Amino acid sequence: MIRGYEDAGKAEQDIDVDWTSLARLDGTLISYAGPQQLPRIARALLEHGRPPEEPAVVVFDGTLPTQRTIDGTLLDLADSLTKTPATGPGVLIVGRVAALREHLRWYDERPLFGKRVLVTRPRGQAGEFVEQLEAMGADVVEAAMLRIEPPHDWAPLDEACAKAGLFNWIVFSSANAVDAFMGRLLLGDRDARVLGGVKLCCVGPATSERLAHYGLKADVVPAENRAEALVHALFTLSTGAGSFAGVRVLLPHADIGREVIAEELRKQGADVTEVIAYRTVPTEPEREGDPDIYRMLLERKLDVVTFTSPSAVRGLVGLLGAEPAADLLRTTVIASIGPVTAEAAAQCGIETHVMPEKYTVPALVGAIVKYFETRAPSPESRALGTTS
Repeated sequence: MIRGYEDAGKAEQDIDVDWTSLARLDGTLISYAGPQQLPRIARALLEHGRPPEEPAVVVFDGTLPTQRTIDGTLLDLADSLTKTPATGPGVLIVGRVAALREHLRWYDERPLFGKRVLVTRPRGQAGEFVEQLEAMGADVVEAAMLRIEPPHDWAPLDEACAKAGLFNWIVFSSANAVDAFMGRLLLGDRDARVLGGVKLCCVGPATSERLAHYGLKADVVPAENRAEALVHALFTLSTGAGSFAGVRVLLPHADIGREVIAEELRKQGADVTEVIAYRTVPTEPEREGDPDIYRMLLERKLDVVTFTSPSAVRGLVGLLGAEPAADLLRTTVIASIGPVTAEAAAQCGIETHVMPEKYTVPALVGAIVKYFETRAPSPESRALGTTS
């Protein structure tokens, strides 16, 4: 272990290190040093007899998503650090062990390593998404564009819960709707048995999975996350070739929920009860400690912007402004969880580049990985000084 820091006022020749003895050691040399000292240490080892062809590496931001590694011979490394000085401290490793890097490396070989991904999901729901992205090596920036709040008045939802057993169908358009409805339903003396004669429909597998947390299985999960597909699925299961007239449907949703589902159901003759189960509230912009998303986009420091709901799209557009958002996001990879979210982005002039076939968070992570894997540089394009 070599001391890598000295008083800034000391001349290079005054550094109290026995370079001759160090250069002769038959082993591994390691030094955590500042940007000015790194090339000096490499040069000093060479000048005192260390073989110029010996393997060496410098690691910056070790174990972090921003980790960068430069590898080569000791001579190559000394030249590279001199011509292009580092901007921060790093760990210099000299010795045969450095040659094992290509055989043992895994940390910086993860598919999203070095990619900075913006997660706009509400903080209380972003945990799984963030963990999966980080497991793939991504540098995640969290900036929730909205937060989930209870309705201003619980009475309509409570009334719907009290009459839940009288409906033929309950349609959940989001996991938040499931949590809000079931949370109020299970208050007091009621339990899930009141839904014994009610069929349940979930828009998307993530909503279905959330319902399963309450010990309930969805009767219908439409193949497409669109109102027409949902109505067709309900119509087929409820009536076959008959009429939808008189079928009672409960639709708990957000305060800015998609009326299109209710409209399509009513067109088929259904008796639809809509009730606000929760509110989506835009987060306050530029709170202390929050990332400066505008500047990061302007300086192209974000590789991917993710949207898991239309509300998140509207939240980011509201934060940036309509025209700046369309312009800034034009050069960034946009990943939307499904067609409804992608459509909301398109209405704001934002093109979606990544969308999974299955509209879930794990599938979205997988789609982002696949996107970059198809654009990975060939091994032949790698050269000394390339960071990874």
